[in-house]
Amino acid sequence: MNLKYPTVTIDHRDNVFITFYKDNKRYRISNGEKIGIDLKPNSYPTNKKYEMGLILASEVYRYLQSNMPLKNGKIVYQKKRVDLEYLELALKRKLNSKLSKKYLETLEFIYLKIKEISKNGEVNEKTIEKLLSNYVNATSYNTIRTHLSALISEAMNLGLNHNPMQHIKRKRQEEKLHKPFNNIKEVLDEIKEFNANLYLCCLLTYGCLLRPHREIRELKWSDFSDDLSFINLSGSRNKSKKNRIVPVPKFIIEELTPKERDLNIFSNNVKPFNISYFKSYWLKYKNKSNLLSENQTLYSFRHSGAINIFERTGSIHKLQRAMGHSSINVSLTYLRGLEVAELREEDMPEIPVNT
Repeated sequence: MNLKYPTVTIDHRDNVFITFYKDNKRYRISNGEKIGIDLKPNSYPTNKKYEMGLILASEVYRYLQSNMPLKNGKIVYQKKRVDLEYLELALKRKLNSKLSKKYLETLEFIYLKIKEISKNGEVNEKTIEKLLSNYVNATSYNTIRTHLSALISEAMNLGLNHNPMQHIKRKRQEEKLHKPFNNIKEVLDEIKEFNANLYLCCLLTYGCLLRPHREIRELKWSDFSDDLSFINLSGSRNKSKKNRIVPVPKFIIEELTPKERDLNIFSNNVKPFNISYFKSYWLKYKNKSNLLSENQTLYSFRHSGAINIFERTGSIHKLQRAMGHSSINVSLTYLRGLEVAELREEDMPEIPVNT
């Protein structure tokens, strides 16, 4: 008997089915009735259906291995799905997970784009190349490619029998340094006159070394200690995925006017502004200002703050902790504007080993 291990699949109504091949034919069942057990995955809540489907798949495989006859007649033979259907099922499964809203929105956007260019539901290497050809910028190309790879990987778990991305490589990105400021006070004073929220964002990026577009934009008053001297960020709120406690300098505390603790510090609402909020204001300021140099961005405030810490302390380890970096190598990239430009982690002092 030619028997493959069953696969758990989800249809467009979020119902779970167990699919498997037997004697080169593909079959599908939705409960344990055919093998004599009382197990109905679709009677469970949506977030539990897939888990129960995995249990049913295990029971079906064990039953078929024993060569026992199927109960209550034959299992219904099902026509094999096309590639696009597997991607749709993969998207539905992702949408039912606890991934970030923006990540899921990107996956949905990618699926709809593939649907537009797919012929007869087929998704092959040419389909992927056509989609990615819309992204000339290496960063955008690689971002879409990463999301697409996750979606296809999930589709393969659900039964897609080939990987159309197998030969699609990442684009090499030209590394850009966010140039630090040598006139930080002058720039901050000008931004203060331009927009109060952008000014506070820049202060927090420089003084607390937080990242502007998520860590700072999503700040609530409840993230601050009662005396405003510390910011507490959980691992889910920052890039390092580790809980962070960040000191707040006095020059920032003086600019803070606390409100209700569940409110965002910029929007004065429960919800923060959209992800492009500070980016759009920065572009408006950049077009207006004569103080900025090429490659100076919002992140330049973070680079400038990092350099200031190192100049005052001389400690790469303090800088690493302040930045929330997992590696000294990452922290060292922030010091390229100093005379330590060629310093690497292996150049740091070592303790001799006794021989």
